[in-house]
Amino acid sequence: MSDRQDHPDRLTVGVVGTGYVGLTSAACLAHLGHRVTGVDIDARKVAGLCRGEVPIAEPGLDALVAEGLARGGLAFTTDLRALAESDVVLLCVPTPTGPEGTADLRAYDAAVDSLAPVLAPHCVVAVKSTVPVGTTARTARVLGRPAVSNPEFLREGHAAHDFLHPDRIVVGGTDPSAADRVAALYDGLTAPVVHTDPTSSELAKYASNAFLALKVSYVNVLAELCERLGADIADVAETMRLDPRIGAAFLSPGPGWGGSCLPKDTRALLHTAAEAGVDFAVLAEAVAANRHQHERVVEKVRQAVTGSTEGSLQGSRLGLLGLAFKAGTDDVRDSPALAVAARLAEAGAVLTGYDPGVDRDGFPGGVVQLVDDVTLVAKDAAGLVLLTEWPEFRELDWPHLADLTDHATIVDTRNLLDSATLTRAGFTYFGLGR
Repeated sequence: MSDRQDHPDRLTVGVVGTGYVGLTSAACLAHLGHRVTGVDIDARKVAGLCRGEVPIAEPGLDALVAEGLARGGLAFTTDLRALAESDVVLLCVPTPTGPEGTADLRAYDAAVDSLAPVLAPHCVVAVKSTVPVGTTARTARVLGRPAVSNPEFLREGHAAHDFLHPDRIVVGGTDPSAADRVAALYDGLTAPVVHTDPTSSELAKYASNAFLALKVSYVNVLAELCERLGADIADVAETMRLDPRIGAAFLSPGPGWGGSCLPKDTRALLHTAAEAGVDFAVLAEAVAANRHQHERVVEKVRQAVTGSTEGSLQGSRLGLLGLAFKAGTDDVRDSPALAVAARLAEAGAVLTGYDPGVDRDGFPGGVVQLVDDVTLVAKDAAGLVLLTEWPEFRELDWPHLADLTDHATIVDTRNLLDSATLTRAGFTYFGLGR
């Protein structure tokens, strides 16, 4: 008797692309009981995955991959023909920013073209890649079969948890049977399922990320206003959080928003709006405010280190705490920390950085010397700049670090640290919005 007959609720699933979204989706779907095969063109990565080696820092993902391999419900290959009997194939191919903010769909289109001669007649294609409006409909035409938009809403550093405990599941399809099959992938999860059309589903993904970017830009500008007026952004934000219409998330000031999603998706949505003849000015201003935030952090560092916003940083040795775009990940793509670092380097500063999640081998280098000992960041520094909100930074030996510096000054761009603790340790402390 076949495996499908033994387990009528189990679907045979293919996942094209084993990056952050694809690997998380494959491992979690296998955990839910489906038979999953992940396909990637990178033979070295596939060989490592077959041995249970997870190439990204994502809590819990390595255990899920090991579980799937051990149970036999998860496999990896470079051969698309392994997907020939799939009930559903998820497209999880990268769609980086192309010219003028458009999504670069070359890898996506190549994957679709390669799938066309492989898939069984009953197979449904689900688009998890973040793609421009209209891409799912075009994919259906190219493949001559139903295609369903099924965007991901995963936070880096929480991706496995978010997949298995989703806020919502969005299924955008014009064929009810195909949409139901994609929705069935998530049977057993407790979350509202939004059934809609592909266009609305694709736009919802961009709209969600762009709104988060708007929220962060808003609170960063508000923090600047707090400084000018003598208010405390912590108290202002806490008051806002208590309003359920506003919500608690994304109301902490920082060096700007970044990562693999928000910059790319805001640019793409702005391009989509322009193509449709819509002036999305509020989003354009949020993007401009984010660029301004990088400059504002540099201005605060100048003030802290030289005593003046016009002071020279030429030759000043600065230690950077945190380089990833946020805590809990090793991802430095479009990291605001690196954007600030680039501007500090342009101003003549000499930069040494430490991040507990970023490995030297994967670090792009450039203007920051990455070290693996936090004391090397503080040694002889004219000042420290905290750029990523790693919780373990709160537990550092701050009196010792103060002794190592030339000038015990710190700019905490995340308001992560307790100012009284740092002051007792000997530091002059500067936060945002305070």
